[in-house]
Amino acid sequence: MITKQKPNLTFWQLWNLSFGYIGIQLGYSLQSQMSGIYSSLGAEDSILPLLWLGGPLAGIIVQPIIGFASDRTWTKLGRRIPFLLAGGIIAALAMVMIVNSKLLAGVWIAPILLAAILFLFMDSAFNLSMQPLRALVGDMVNDSQRNKGFAIQMVLLNIGAIVGFALPFLINWLLGTLGVENERGGNGIYISMSWSFYIGGAVLLFSVLWQTLRVKEYPPKEFAEYNGLSEEKPKKESFWHILKTTPKVMLQLAVVQFFVWMGLFCMWNYCLNGIAENIFDVPRIDGKIDTDSLVFKDAQNWYGIANAVLSVCALLFSFVWANLANKFGRKSVYSFGLILGALGLMSIFWITNQYILFIAMAGMGIATAVLNGVPFAIVSAKVPKEKMGVYMGIFNFAIVIPQIFFALFGGLIFNLVVEGRLKLEMYKHVLCNINITNWAGTGSNASMLIVSGIFFLIAAACVWIVKDKKEIETPTL
Repeated sequence: MITKQKPNLTFWQLWNLSFGYIGIQLGYSLQSQMSGIYSSLGAEDSILPLLWLGGPLAGIIVQPIIGFASDRTWTKLGRRIPFLLAGGIIAALAMVMIVNSKLLAGVWIAPILLAAILFLFMDSAFNLSMQPLRALVGDMVNDSQRNKGFAIQMVLLNIGAIVGFALPFLINWLLGTLGVENERGGNGIYISMSWSFYIGGAVLLFSVLWQTLRVKEYPPKEFAEYNGLSEEKPKKESFWHILKTTPKVMLQLAVVQFFVWMGLFCMWNYCLNGIAENIFDVPRIDGKIDTDSLVFKDAQNWYGIANAVLSVCALLFSFVWANLANKFGRKSVYSFGLILGALGLMSIFWITNQYILFIAMAGMGIATAVLNGVPFAIVSAKVPKEKMGVYMGIFNFAIVIPQIFFALFGGLIFNLVVEGRLKLEMYKHVLCNINITNWAGTGSNASMLIVSGIFFLIAAACVWIVKDKKEIETPTL
């Protein structure tokens, strides 16, 4: 069958193709504040990885299923858009509920546990929306625009991230301007954080509705013509058969992704509390950060601003990484970005000035731009077009498995590195209780960011095992 060439899309068509990412990433950015929310509800620092477990569990369950289903779905809205819309609605509701866990819990469930359950639903909904968006770009763009399409997706992702990270700080400033005290409400959460989640949910709904109304996917017959398929309906294959025929490059990238996402998950768990200790002198009392400290909300708000700086740098680098990849190769850009991210993360351990922190976050911003773009550009160029969704879902295994691994064992690393002991009390139902006290811990959450940086350095070295021979040049953004 003769394959028709996909048309070049205009800038605004490429923009609308990923517009939902603004709301999704805004939600993900606010999700970075979950350690503070858990701490405010009474969680100890060492169990934070377990409370974050819902995120990767959602990814490993939802994304492959949705990818497999969206490859075989066609409705009046398209193949991928229905999943984007459904996920956006569910995520917006979960965002409103999660900051009200204390009020919703009542006497039948602990607020911390309810927050963790709602986090699972929220992250599942984010995944329900996000996975089809990645596949949608692969569906709609031709080879010459592939890098450009994913780069624009990263631009929109970072716009959402900047807004999401900055919201708590901006709302806190607005409350101060209006003479309103930013205090804890009946839900146990500071007003600025609660309203950030409410506004985030509203923006998420708007962005997915906008994309739903503005994007028209290729219908089955046209899609088949563009991808050289002889049948409008894809050949039926079991998920396990598809899994066994996974392209080799995905397995090679999985090694890199394992260390990248171990490092990211560790950062998400402990960066807020590490900054609170190092820069704002928030004490740790009885194994947890003191959320009753008068400056803890300042630490939360500044953590958001620091991450906004990260996202600005990621946004700026999103405009240039495709050109650099064309000139130097995707692997060189990927490895370089990860090294800068590692240096940024590790330096936070020694930083005590809130403005110098921005330099460290800038390095992590460059890393964020490449780790969210380059691997997907490589994969989308190598997998069968009619199976783009399911392979993107399978590739997500390489993202969520390392997060699950850290969620299960990150507490042990924390106790060893921070508390100076190897303590297995949290695993006493499956392991004998062991308490070894002859270790020299740092006593600081920030030391876990050195662990994150080490993971990134290992990932940067592993990039060179990836075989990415053919790279398509792309015009600039």
